[in-house]
Amino acid sequence: MADPCGLPGGGYPTDCELTEALRHRAMARAFRIARSEAWKASQVRAKQVRLLLLDVDGVLTDGTLIYSSDGGEAKCFNTQDGLGLRMLQDSGVEVGLITARTSPMVERRVQELRIAHVFQGKEDKLIVYDSILKQTGLRPPETAYMGDDLMDLPILNRVGLAAAPANAVAEIRQRVHYTCERGGGHGAVREVCDLILEAQGNLDRMRAQFDR
Repeated sequence: MADPCGLPGGGYPTDCELTEALRHRAMARAFRIARSEAWKASQVRAKQVRLLLLDVDGVLTDGTLIYSSDGGEAKCFNTQDGLGLRMLQDSGVEVGLITARTSPMVERRVQELRIAHVFQGKEDKLIVYDSILKQTGLRPPETAYMGDDLMDLPILNRVGLAAAPANAVAEIRQRVHYTCERGGGHGAVREVCDLILEAQGNLDRMRAQFDR
């Protein structure tokens, strides 16, 4: 049967193909978001990232520590951050955590997100960072780190892309390449994941898998 959209034999796209193409174009337009100058300026650095390292308290959480009367501790994690980290890993970028505290809640969260590099109870984070470089063979320009306080400065001074949540102390915000519009525990990690994905040309592809 002749193609109703064009010549016999399918010389032109079918109505279904045209509709699908228009849908994808509309979806791509809908996903385009106005970006800040800081975001644009960080794209070159983000394009090289092969490993994203994160602090936990104040970055993956808002920094609040909740103690129960029985000696327990609670932390709140953001589901949007979690999806961002999953998409980032699916795109080929590894993820790791370096935190001075030790918490079973963190261990549970990293198992859910299948995070490869996890270091708890490490006050000297730079030693851990140098060990990761030796283990992976990565160079500093291929790594990114997000931290919110002074203990994070040694790594932030070394990585190719240094980022901070909006709630980071002033000394950190003044030193990093990118300060998020969102705070820790409220989507800051997702923001950096999207920054890296967009710089590497993978953001639209990762988002499209959910638009069925």
